[in-house]
Amino acid sequence: MIKVMSFNIRYGLADDGENHWNNRRSLALARIHAFGPDLLGLQECRDDAQADFIRQGLPDYHFLGIHRGGPGDTALEMAPLLFRKSTFRLLDTGCFWLSETPEIPGSMSRGSAYPRTVTWARLACLPSGDELTYVNTHFDYEPAAAIDENARYLRQWLDQQSPETPLIVSGDFNVDRDSKAYRLLTGSGGLIDAFRQVHSNDENDEITFHAFGRPEDMEAIDWILVSGHFQVLDADIDRTRAGNLFPSDHYPITAMLDWKV
Repeated sequence: MIKVMSFNIRYGLADDGENHWNNRRSLALARIHAFGPDLLGLQECRDDAQADFIRQGLPDYHFLGIHRGGPGDTALEMAPLLFRKSTFRLLDTGCFWLSETPEIPGSMSRGSAYPRTVTWARLACLPSGDELTYVNTHFDYEPAAAIDENARYLRQWLDQQSPETPLIVSGDFNVDRDSKAYRLLTGSGGLIDAFRQVHSNDENDEITFHAFGRPEDMEAIDWILVSGHFQVLDADIDRTRAGNLFPSDHYPITAMLDWKV
């Protein structure tokens, strides 16, 4: 069994009042420990004291992340992936930008507000040696055309992988499941939505972004997608909070996978 979590932890410099990172960081880390993922995809993790806190709090994990670049303070944001050292051996890893020039750091797709990255790792499961590729990303937030471009570039990269390659993709995609971006990734022999494999298509049950509890802003924009090599045993959204304190402005989403025989 492989346990996967995707979690936008909200960047640490945000002026979030009582939900500032310094107040909720222990709660965020506790939710990761509570699920105990083998694979963890984070979004909005800044490579400063925020990432240091995550690394120190998860010593049993290997942390892979690259600054997305671009102007201003947001350049230090990453979409890192982590994997449990006792579960996987790293075979290869890389990062590319969702643009026409994916190897150029800080490059952007047309119309994007910020550079966006994809971090990937090819891993061997221990002790079986079965291999998979884990991918984590964070799409742009506007406009829709830029998000569609992000999805197109990611789908192009995924299609370049061997059909025999087991794939797991996690991310904050910043659009819901009615979007073109979702269809690009899951249609025409694409990936399978882990959450929808075990839950009915009820939009209210799929909500992950909640803007620290504001009903008018809630959206289902965080997904875990898998190739047909896996069966989905379970999937969930962790809505734990401590009074008015939330782990993040997103709920973490989880999936439990097994290899198909």
